[in-house]
Amino acid sequence: MIKRLLLSTTVVMCVAGSPALAEVSKAELESISIPDRVETPIGVLEFFDGVPVGDTVDKVYDNLDRMRGLAVFLDNQGAASLHAMRMGNASIGADASNKITITEQLLQPESLYLTGNTSTLYALGYMNLKKDGALVIELPPGMLGFVDDAWFRFVENLGAIGPDKGKGGKYLMLPPDYTGTVPEGYFIIRTGTFHNLLFLRGSIAKGLEPAVQNIKSNLKVYPLAQADNPPATEFINISAKSYNTVAPNDFSYFEGLNQVVQEEPIDAIGPEARGLLASIGIVKGQPFTPDARMRKLLGEAATLGNATARAITYQPRIDGVFIYPDSESAWTMAYAEKNTTFEKNGAMGLDARVLFYFNATGVTQAMAATTVGQGSDYALAYLDADKKPLDGSKTYKLRLPPNVPVNNFWAVTLYDTQTRSLLQTGQKFPTVGSQSDGFQKNADGSYDLYFGPKPPEGKEQNWLQTVPGKSWFTILRMYGPLEPWINKTWRPGEIELVN
Repeated sequence: MIKRLLLSTTVVMCVAGSPALAEVSKAELESISIPDRVETPIGVLEFFDGVPVGDTVDKVYDNLDRMRGLAVFLDNQGAASLHAMRMGNASIGADASNKITITEQLLQPESLYLTGNTSTLYALGYMNLKKDGALVIELPPGMLGFVDDAWFRFVENLGAIGPDKGKGGKYLMLPPDYTGTVPEGYFIIRTGTFHNLLFLRGSIAKGLEPAVQNIKSNLKVYPLAQADNPPATEFINISAKSYNTVAPNDFSYFEGLNQVVQEEPIDAIGPEARGLLASIGIVKGQPFTPDARMRKLLGEAATLGNATARAITYQPRIDGVFIYPDSESAWTMAYAEKNTTFEKNGAMGLDARVLFYFNATGVTQAMAATTVGQGSDYALAYLDADKKPLDGSKTYKLRLPPNVPVNNFWAVTLYDTQTRSLLQTGQKFPTVGSQSDGFQKNADGSYDLYFGPKPPEGKEQNWLQTVPGKSWFTILRMYGPLEPWINKTWRPGEIELVN
């Protein structure tokens, strides 16, 4: 029998008839114990010699469920975002693999898409391999694109950065449970989920209309089983179409996430992630029916998650986010350290992952890798030069020094801080840049851009409208960035308050 002998300053643990095995100091004993009454952020907790009493158990379990709901909200932003995109597009008729959305007149503010741009042609498809089985994608030449899975993880590059090298060709996307013969003559895409995003951009260097026709005439998506007589691919123009593809920040977030879990293979995510989901009631093959208590806690978790994601966005505390870390510059990047896996030194960058998925869509290393004179690179400014929120009732100025280092063009676009989508103002496109008609250059070759509810006199062509009562942020896109941008010897000014 083990006996505890309490001494004045130590506790001796021994077995009857044996010498003392160890002495535990009073401080050590206190460190492994709990007082009978504890003040905590969730209220007063009470115990009888370490045993919870009164309403302490309920308080602690409520806190545990809320915390786990918060972790689920933050950790699954990618899955929730892609699900919202898929459901949003299904609501306007893009509800099958062969129904492709396209921005025939470019993306416009009526469509809520996370930080979409107004300078390139988009074509998006949502591949349903559960319904269609193996899918053939006949890709036109001149594309730039990729495939992401249901958790918005990278699967494969297409087009200029893919195996077809921009020449186009036939791709075959195989579902996770595919056991059939793999035919020859295709570029093979293997994915671990049934629902996948097909993300394509078309170059408009030779004009928008021919780029649209290239896609509409040559892009085909159909089941391999119908290759001998494929159904037609349909195109849905989403330019100026009012609808939402952004994930919610309330209880319905968890309902959408549950749908993803039910639709996808159980091993699409690991046991740790499945366990966290199960802790709040999301289990594959089981109904998600939280009671009133749990719905309330998950609603609170979503509110806290929304607030946390916005703090990570506007005031990041992780390495590799600020483009000019040696200064007080507000310019940041979407991928911390340009890392599209979000992993570093064997660990997942949890905040880096939230930073990207809460604000942007589409994961491929090609979007982060900067090659001199090719592709694109981005700089984001959420705050002004004094690190204050940008106020739509005030006027600001951004100066870009002479010789903006791009091989193609540059553009500055405004976004709504609530929706992280294009800012809705009186302007058709909330974008100005080197391709804008009448854009004025200063005598020394620099550019001044103005943001405010009204344009400064004589600066109408260099002005983007803002909305009083709303905040905003901006993205500077560099298409074909050159060495001075990459090595940071050329850098944009800060967004300065004018009045």
